[in-house]
Amino acid sequence: MASPAPRRGRPRKFTAPSRPVTITLPDHVLDALAALDPDLSRAIVRLAQPMLADRPHPPAELATFGRHSVIVVHPSRSLERRTGVELLHLPDGRALISFAQPMTIASLELLIEDSLEDKALLAADREIFEAIGSILKTARRSDRVVLLQRNVIVLETRRAAAPIRRISK
Repeated sequence: MASPAPRRGRPRKFTAPSRPVTITLPDHVLDALAALDPDLSRAIVRLAQPMLADRPHPPAELATFGRHSVIVVHPSRSLERRTGVELLHLPDGRALISFAQPMTIASLELLIEDSLEDKALLAADREIFEAIGSILKTARRSDRVVLLQRNVIVLETRRAAAPIRRISK
């Protein structure tokens, strides 16, 4: 889980390994891509995202951008119920862990370890709990990583009120 060594020069554009490529595209395609994103490479990556989302993801993994990472998980009601976290669902089918109530990272790690001792924990949930526990333990033991607890802003859309039906006589 060690982060890449500090680099000099221009910051990385993408967090995954990447390399320069040369392509020839028709002008109208370049115009369409520029409408998506002024940066051609980001526009292409954006178009590829739905295909990449279909690939299977580990039960829990780090999503990294620059020096910061967040844990993304397969949604699990058991994780929410057993630990008190709230999962914020992402468009790719995974979720971010958020704290709906006051809780520390250490107490979350302890709840995960306690849940793993429960024989009734389903296999799919066990994989998620083990992966999160491993990520937290590795980060806690690392001298290169600092665990930070942040708040997130969530915008929740209100449900539309049901239309009032009038009965005519």
